[in-house]
Amino acid sequence: MTAPLPFPIAEEPDHEASEKGRILFAGSTQFVKGVVAMNGLPPADRMEVCFAGRSNVGKSSLINALTGQNGLARASNTPGRTQEINYFTLGEKGYLVDLPGYGYANAPLPVVEKWQRLLKQYLSGRQTLRRAFVLIDARHGAKKVDEEIMTLLDKSAVTFQAVLTKADKVRKSDLDKSLDITRKVLSKHPAAFPELVLTSSEKGDGIAALRSIIAAID
Repeated sequence: MTAPLPFPIAEEPDHEASEKGRILFAGSTQFVKGVVAMNGLPPADRMEVCFAGRSNVGKSSLINALTGQNGLARASNTPGRTQEINYFTLGEKGYLVDLPGYGYANAPLPVVEKWQRLLKQYLSGRQTLRRAFVLIDARHGAKKVDEEIMTLLDKSAVTFQAVLTKADKVRKSDLDKSLDITRKVLSKHPAAFPELVLTSSEKGDGIAALRSIIAAID
């Protein structure tokens, strides 16, 4: 009997779970504010989930696919341009939080250091943060810069779940290698949630699964 893979890929949700996810993201999802310092955060009066990922991983595209609003999160042609923590309403349930991209930032070093500091302060100090979703490019698998954010999440005792993006842009054999790399990295991190989500913003793969996962978080 074959042993189950560590960090299996999330299956498509059943009808009930899918419907809960659909209803959540069919609600009001609007931009609230961009935050450049901890004292600018909205009141911690509801649950939050955040999305973290290195620049160019497809974070904005994934948020737009989840919400069904193409212009909600703005993708930039300049990696590292987004230097704010961007808050969006998630119906009346909570907040969806878009964190600044990390790695390969085309910005002056003092600016990079400033928003990396803000990122660390947010992850270690936001009591209502229920889960972080760490986005990883399916064409490459987890990289060193991804491991750095995972280590920070371990230290902050914030559960995180890996989400592989751009799954439609990689061949099956290369995807298997990326998954293998990512699973080996995740196995070192105690805060890692034991399930992967495989997504394609363009094709819609994994979007229903990710919606239902978020809808199930209290």
